[in-house]
Amino acid sequence: MLIRTEIGVDAAGIDSLLRRCFPTQAEAELVQQLREDGLLTLGVVATDDEGQVLGYAAFSPVSLQGEDRQWVGLAPLAVDESVRQQGIGKQLVYEGLDTLNEFSYAAVVVLGDPAFYGRFGFEPAARHQLQCKWLGSEAAFQVYKLADDAFVGAQGQIEFAEPFNRFD
Repeated sequence: MLIRTEIGVDAAGIDSLLRRCFPTQAEAELVQQLREDGLLTLGVVATDDEGQVLGYAAFSPVSLQGEDRQWVGLAPLAVDESVRQQGIGKQLVYEGLDTLNEFSYAAVVVLGDPAFYGRFGFEPAARHQLQCKWLGSEAAFQVYKLADDAFVGAQGQIEFAEPFNRFD
């Protein structure tokens, strides 16, 4: 299994993976729209020896109260059912966090299972007076600090990239 930044030739495999892994086409359409709008900050893929995409993590810009603070959102994260429980999701997240850190991003937000993301160091966003627009998501909305000063003066509502609004 190779974990790396996505390249153009991966797009069709990513689309296929997302359509297999989720009950609707929303995630595949979201990634396609982020890519078309130039809002895909980072995509990390897991491929087999033949280059088939078996895992994917997308990162796109988010803002805090309308301000760009060099934060990104992690969504979606997908691993093909045939290779789940092998640590591929973990490798995708870590590779993404490492790459974002190298490029001086300050923080990552995610809306997901606290037990899963907590293993990587994500913590409840509410702890930092941060929230997102989706009601009832307080427990699932989490943050990960890449820069030491990421949360200094940071509180309020996190806004995901515009394509996320199409899939409410």
